[in-house]
Amino acid sequence: MNQVGYTALLLAVMLAAYGAVMPVVGARLGRRDLIQSGLHSAYALSAVVGVAAVVLWIALVTRDYSNYYVWQYTSNDLGAFYTFSAFWAGNAGSMLLWLLLLSLFSATVVYQNRVKNRELVPYVVSILMVISLFFGLLLVAFEGSNPFEANPMGSPAQGNGLNPMLENPGMVIHPVATYLGYVGFAVPFAFAMAALITKRLGDFWIRSTRRWTLAGWFFLTIGNLVGAWWAYVTLGWGGFWAWDPVENASFMPWLTGTAFLHSVMIQEKKDMLKVWNIVLIIMTFTLTIFGTFLTRSGIINSVHSFGQASVGPYFIGFMALTLVFSLNLLFSRLDLLKSRNELDSLLSRESSFLMNNLLLVGMAGTVLWGVLWPILSEAITGDKQTVGPPFFDTVIRPIGLVFMFLTGVCPLIAWRRATFANLRKNFMYPAGFSLVVLAALLVFGMTHVWALIAFTLSAFVLASIFMEFARGTLVRREMSGENLFRALATLTWRNKRRYGGYIVHTGVILFLIGVTGHYSFQEKAQNVQLAKGESVTVGDYTVTYEEFSSFNTDEKSVGQAIFRLEENGKFLGTAEPVREFYFAKEQPWTRVDRHSTLLRDVYVSLMEYEAPDGGTITVDININPLTSWLWIGGVVATLGGLIALWPDRREERRLAARYERQARLHEV
Repeated sequence: MNQVGYTALLLAVMLAAYGAVMPVVGARLGRRDLIQSGLHSAYALSAVVGVAAVVLWIALVTRDYSNYYVWQYTSNDLGAFYTFSAFWAGNAGSMLLWLLLLSLFSATVVYQNRVKNRELVPYVVSILMVISLFFGLLLVAFEGSNPFEANPMGSPAQGNGLNPMLENPGMVIHPVATYLGYVGFAVPFAFAMAALITKRLGDFWIRSTRRWTLAGWFFLTIGNLVGAWWAYVTLGWGGFWAWDPVENASFMPWLTGTAFLHSVMIQEKKDMLKVWNIVLIIMTFTLTIFGTFLTRSGIINSVHSFGQASVGPYFIGFMALTLVFSLNLLFSRLDLLKSRNELDSLLSRESSFLMNNLLLVGMAGTVLWGVLWPILSEAITGDKQTVGPPFFDTVIRPIGLVFMFLTGVCPLIAWRRATFANLRKNFMYPAGFSLVVLAALLVFGMTHVWALIAFTLSAFVLASIFMEFARGTLVRREMSGENLFRALATLTWRNKRRYGGYIVHTGVILFLIGVTGHYSFQEKAQNVQLAKGESVTVGDYTVTYEEFSSFNTDEKSVGQAIFRLEENGKFLGTAEPVREFYFAKEQPWTRVDRHSTLLRDVYVSLMEYEAPDGGTITVDININPLTSWLWIGGVVATLGGLIALWPDRREERRLAARYERQARLHEV
């Protein structure tokens, strides 16, 4: 089976090389047959990579320990659910997942554009196949990157087993969602480069990739959210985000991708920001490759990384070639990218969108600097200087607050030039509501300055979004005679992109409310030692150590403590955190327990215990206000993303007719 999988990867490399060259040759020579042959290689590539993936899954399920990758990440007692996800548990499997998704996306692009975009598609597919060729070569040419490498120990009876950190549903979803986001942004990048090559620099490439862009952003959002949830429920430290380099690696393309998603709206509506949009998609795609590189470079320490691999320098080379190629192409077409319109006023929707973009890119640049600084400092001075959460918090917090404000401004401010009457009409009620919220917070004794600003701005944004829904719903009801609920549903469904976007904004604000509460008002007691019957008080909450139990399996020892939770003397429930120790890996692991409400989490981690009866234990306790709103906001944002992504047949028919007209003109 190993040889079958490896042969499939070798065929994939040859097909990717063919598909990278032949469509361009055919386009240059005007040979439609050569173009079609090159495009069809995308179908063949997806088929042979699919074969390689199926072979690896079969090897995992059947516990074929003659495959070194299978031996590394599975064991006889690993459940079927996590055996399936072991596919992407290591460096080699995760890169095969990258290639599998990219090959499927490339085939989908060919199928979607079989009767349209005939001038662009050969170059689009060629670029996607170049990316596929890069990942294929990494898989077949470098030690530690081949998922079908033979086990030097032969075929042992037992495997090494999956890292216990990965035995969590979040680690089944997070890597796949993140890679779907990464690979999804490769498609608009390829279309942008094809538009530059062919000099077709209108908004056709943007319209052709609108849903790809939304899908890339949607999945990258899910990847980041599920990663944060996994860190919160699994790592046991009481937080969900630590500005870890690999966390940052997926956050940076999300920031620039969000900027691109908003900026292309200006080009579609006002024929502006053409150069900026291409710069944004170049940045976003390059950052997805950078994120993939970080987990494999060995230059950073992270619980998310795959450790040191030999492919790091090749990622750097590929990123350098990507930037040289794309930026040189961009500069050579600058004279064709002049916008027909300019900003008429700083008080306009266009300028607020542009400011929104600059803030997002500024945040991405700040995070990138923080990630690279330890590397640069070591290269310059020989001493690696780390950049911790205080740096990121200090710089990102004020930028984020301005971004929150603009999230409320952008939907309401007028295009071109806002008048005083427009500003008063649209912002009087949101501003008034936010001031009422601010006054209420002050009356209830809140003095935390950053929290006051964040909650006030959140109220402003939520009120702005509510007004947009309310106005549209009332107009719809008046026109159709529908009841309010039906009018709201119809309004949203017939304007999926617009109102789906508003729902996403609502989710983002709810998430930020959770972030503000969690970090502004968190209370904790760490490394507290308790004997049975003893208690510790954190704020209004008392945690009492009541019982302990332990047992051993062939794989691990397990200890579980039971705690009584009280708030101001009122019984809330119990928490039952677990501490495990894995014998083969000599690795301890904490599985936390929480008591959650909409207002706070009581978060309990068992850090140490004395076997077998518990004796004196060591426990960490965190009171995390509003943390549930992180996950509620994530669900709301996901719902909004699904609505925005949902196909709109009326719009698709209109665009199809436009593409057909363009194709006929091209043939003439």
